[in-house]
Amino acid sequence: MKYTSGPVYFEKGNFTFEMKAVSGKTMAQAVIDAHGGGRIRFDALISHDITYVGIIQTARASGMTEFPVPYAFTNCHNSLCAVGGTINADDHAFGLSAAKKYGGIYVPRNLAVIHQYAREQMAFCGGMILGSDSHTRYGALGTLGIGEGGPELVKQLLKNTYNFAKRPEIVLVYLAGKPKKGVGPHDMALKMCREVYDKGLFKNKILEFVGPGIQNLSMDFRIGVDVMTTETACLSSIWETDDKTQAYYEAHNRPDKFRKMSPEDGCVYDAVMEIDLSEIEPMIAFPFHPSNAFSIRELNEKPMEILKAAEKAAGLDGELISKWTDKGLHADQFVIAGCAGGLYENLTSAAAILDGASAMDMTVYPASVPVETALIESGALTKLISSGAILKPCFCGPCFGAGDVPRNMGLSLRHTTRNFPFREGAKPNEGQRAFVALMDARSIAASAKNGGLVTGADTMDFEDEFEKAYAFNDSSYQKRVINAYGKANPDEPLVFGPNIADWPEFATMEEDLRFTVASVLLDAVTTTDELIPSGETSSYRSNPHRLSEFALSRRDPGYVKRSKALRDAGAYSAVCANCPGDGSAREQAASCQRVLGGIANIAVSYATKRYRANLINWGIAPFVCDRVDQFEIGDEIVIEKFKEKLLSGERRFTSLVNGKDEITLSLPLLTDQEAEILMDGCLMNHYRKGGK
Repeated sequence: MKYTSGPVYFEKGNFTFEMKAVSGKTMAQAVIDAHGGGRIRFDALISHDITYVGIIQTARASGMTEFPVPYAFTNCHNSLCAVGGTINADDHAFGLSAAKKYGGIYVPRNLAVIHQYAREQMAFCGGMILGSDSHTRYGALGTLGIGEGGPELVKQLLKNTYNFAKRPEIVLVYLAGKPKKGVGPHDMALKMCREVYDKGLFKNKILEFVGPGIQNLSMDFRIGVDVMTTETACLSSIWETDDKTQAYYEAHNRPDKFRKMSPEDGCVYDAVMEIDLSEIEPMIAFPFHPSNAFSIRELNEKPMEILKAAEKAAGLDGELISKWTDKGLHADQFVIAGCAGGLYENLTSAAAILDGASAMDMTVYPASVPVETALIESGALTKLISSGAILKPCFCGPCFGAGDVPRNMGLSLRHTTRNFPFREGAKPNEGQRAFVALMDARSIAASAKNGGLVTGADTMDFEDEFEKAYAFNDSSYQKRVINAYGKANPDEPLVFGPNIADWPEFATMEEDLRFTVASVLLDAVTTTDELIPSGETSSYRSNPHRLSEFALSRRDPGYVKRSKALRDAGAYSAVCANCPGDGSAREQAASCQRVLGGIANIAVSYATKRYRANLINWGIAPFVCDRVDQFEIGDEIVIEKFKEKLLSGERRFTSLVNGKDEITLSLPLLTDQEAEILMDGCLMNHYRKGGK
């Protein structure tokens, strides 16, 4: 893989660095321009059952009376969580009632994971979809998908726009060659993450996949790579479409949603990443990030060197090395699941590789009931089950720590999207530790077949007898999905369970901004899973008060007590971190801080655009400074006449720490509208007073 900064000029299917006149548009720019340019109106929205209740509650509190665009709710995150009695099912009942009342699309539990439903039923060439999940990526189908926190969906529900402070940079990802047998989409995705994440090469940019190599990739391969672009920290992605894309839409009974898409001659990119598909090998990504990746060949040739490097990157000390035996690296568990792993071709390839051999501790979660139906009809599911694999419903749990938790000190191989800290379901603060390594489904099956030893699928001799065309059967959708778009019934009552709570009232910004540091996090990056844990907390996402009790609980257990003490005394708090907000789009990473009295974050930078947006939408100022190790818990920070300065357009503020030390805090790229939201106290307040 080779990355080169631009400008990069594109013409007649190829690219050059030779200066040319710009006369055309990239695919991404053409789609964005067709949707409003810098102020976007999306074609559709989608959420799952740990986000849609809060979004609907926020929107109705802001004056929404009907969904203006198709808005689908899938029930794939809390559908198998055992925490909390009836509260998960209560959320689903609320979702069904909201779909009927406001004109939404309700997808019952375990019928499809969020992104597979969008691919099968909502994506279309040239479209844009906004989802309240960071893996909202439908670029392989010609759709720009963007994952953001809930308030950005609220803006769309209130017929407002998604705004770019500046034009997103667009990177040409130029594909050539053909993948080797045994190499799957996760191998390409993990290799990309390894090459770009630490360098920030794709951060907040749009990836545009072009080149002759695309024709050598099936749709499931493209989709599997596309959904993982989120882990490069990019904003979105889009691919050239071709006859395989057209066949996908035809197979899914939506032929009118296809159109040919390619970059226009004479367009220019900001950079190019060249990828020779034939050079990609089976990969393994060690804890705690998809970018902590190495080839399986490297691992088996230089095990101690690779394991030490992987442990250094993860901050571990011997835990991975302890899994090495004289035969190789031994894993305890094998999972293929969700929007990245549970695709038809991943599971049929795994079945072909196993070929009746023992699957050991393997669990598979198809991405939708139509995928499961196709697996049954092809015979692949029978072969998986006869190998000992356990079939589970369409569920996202293993990706965020709510299903198939391995044993203490266990190593789980997973074809899921993430292996961040705490996403395997263990509780290190209670002495429970476990580890997830990401691999492609093919190599996971090869490893299970090889007695649990990490094995690349390229070393296996297998024939995929299930390569015949995937037959899409949507009878389960026809019988169970409630599509009320365009048929809103305002008389339909919302169904509230005892755990569903309204947002508390948030005060408007005071003239002088005063807050006390309640937590200082000096890790290089702080993920949203550390800001608000996933897993067992998911059941409380409809109750802001109860959920806030979990804020930073696995990273800084004293934070909640300190923040509540300040809040109850009439004061505000702040979190300081080097680079917070990597990973999930979930707004609760910000809203929980606000419920606890948070008014500011101070960071060197923010890991994602969406986390920064979440902070602003919940009335938390996303300050930037040169270093955060200068702060200590208990420091009081004051910015005099902050509201007046913000209103006048100032974005750099002289601040006093503990009444004596002067520091400069800034709010770079803050727009006038974002400043208004901060002054109003949060997005809900902003809309209540008639803001746009």
